[in-house]
Amino acid sequence: MRLLYGRPPAIFDPPADTVQTSPLIPGSTPLDTIAPGSAEAVTVYAPPGAVERRHTLALALRALRPGGRLDAMAPKDKGGGRLKGELAAFGVVGEDTPKAHHRRCIALRPEAVEGLEAAIAAGALQLVPGLDAWSQPGVFAWDRIDPGTALLAGHLPPLKGRGADLGCGYGALSLVALRSPAVSELRLVDLDRRAIDAARRNVEDPRARFDWADARTLGTDDLDFIVTNPPFHDGGQEDRRLGQGFVRATAALLGKGGVLWLVANRHLPYEADLDAAFRRVRLVEEVGGYKVYEATK
Repeated sequence: MRLLYGRPPAIFDPPADTVQTSPLIPGSTPLDTIAPGSAEAVTVYAPPGAVERRHTLALALRALRPGGRLDAMAPKDKGGGRLKGELAAFGVVGEDTPKAHHRRCIALRPEAVEGLEAAIAAGALQLVPGLDAWSQPGVFAWDRIDPGTALLAGHLPPLKGRGADLGCGYGALSLVALRSPAVSELRLVDLDRRAIDAARRNVEDPRARFDWADARTLGTDDLDFIVTNPPFHDGGQEDRRLGQGFVRATAALLGKGGVLWLVANRHLPYEADLDAAFRRVRLVEEVGGYKVYEATK
């Protein structure tokens, strides 16, 4: 069995006929469910966060049989320069080479490795002290309340009917939305499987539904409300098209008279998309680098 984690750039010739294991690709196989020693090769497009990256590398090494090939790569300014040292800490000697603003480290798994379980535990789903919620490194704002989310939560009125939380993360906004007894159903949607796993633990409400999916691909519905703090980074790089795609998706999911509650960083240009998709748009507040909108379809 050969495994692939993420989507390496084509210049690295990612192998075909592999089992995809990235939590950011809906439908993929979780890497932590792969039987130890069952993989002959693993290719990893390593994530930028240090704890998340070591967790992923440790899972890959656990899945590999002795002598199996690990091919790990990352942008040089987003952890690529640390790959060789991080593998060395597990007792793995890798050959490190530069390529296309990345660092690539290829290694064969030795018979004996060390420190895997500690790295796996550090990056696993966990109850975060002080947050009183389940989360995991790699999830957006995984160990804190994001200021934008907190601002939007403070402005939400009592909601009613069927709704959705798009890009729900570990469920902070959903918990606020579900305080209203008039909410009949809330669909929690996130591209990150880890966020959905955490939200399932945090939002123990029979009205909640969970969907590991790209919110931009959900099609149409007749929802009464949507709350969202849309993403605007992809692979560590700012991509305003993500949030703009979220705005268009919310318009398709809401029924006539449905209401969108959205928070965004002040510099993000969502106004034209909101005006084009909604009958009425109101800037509720702009403070601390964030802006909150109420938009009615």
